[in-house]
Amino acid sequence: MILPHVARFLLWLGGWTAVGEKPVVRKAVVIAAPHTSNWDGFWAIVYKVYMGLEIRWFVKDSMFWFPLNVLLRVNGAIPLDRKRAGSSVTQAIEAFDQYDDFYMGLAPEGTRSRTDNWKSGFYRIAEGANVPVVLGFLDYGNKRLGLGPTITLTGDRDRDMAIIGSFYSAVSGHHPEKMGPIRLSR
Repeated sequence: MILPHVARFLLWLGGWTAVGEKPVVRKAVVIAAPHTSNWDGFWAIVYKVYMGLEIRWFVKDSMFWFPLNVLLRVNGAIPLDRKRAGSSVTQAIEAFDQYDDFYMGLAPEGTRSRTDNWKSGFYRIAEGANVPVVLGFLDYGNKRLGLGPTITLTGDRDRDMAIIGSFYSAVSGHHPEKMGPIRLSR
């Protein structure tokens, strides 16, 4: 297939080193952090194609217009009606129940702007679906992107977030000044 070769070329052209292995688990929430630039989504898709990963993610439903909707769906996007509060967590948990193999990707900051905390949706989805969390990253400072460790949540949010925060402490976003503290909203 030609697409992984194109993705490898794009990574080379961008100066990126792809790291990590496909997760050994069949289902997981895959977080991508830090999220400080529009380029993050592009490079995450390039990595996904390069690695042959079937990662799905939510995109606001207003983005699903022709012909963009075709490209989004082919690359794993699921339309999300953001007007329905809390629907993304429920919809994601239901998706985990529907498939034998399922990876849900998301950016826990929820925005490219600086925030004082991460949204708790990824944690609630992983708990509700009883799946682990894979730590994906885009480290612009070292031009590395990929998948880090797989974390099994304990239910102790402070402890789990300390482990996650420790991993991301050495990762730098495209705009480091937009990186906020790694802690969950309450």
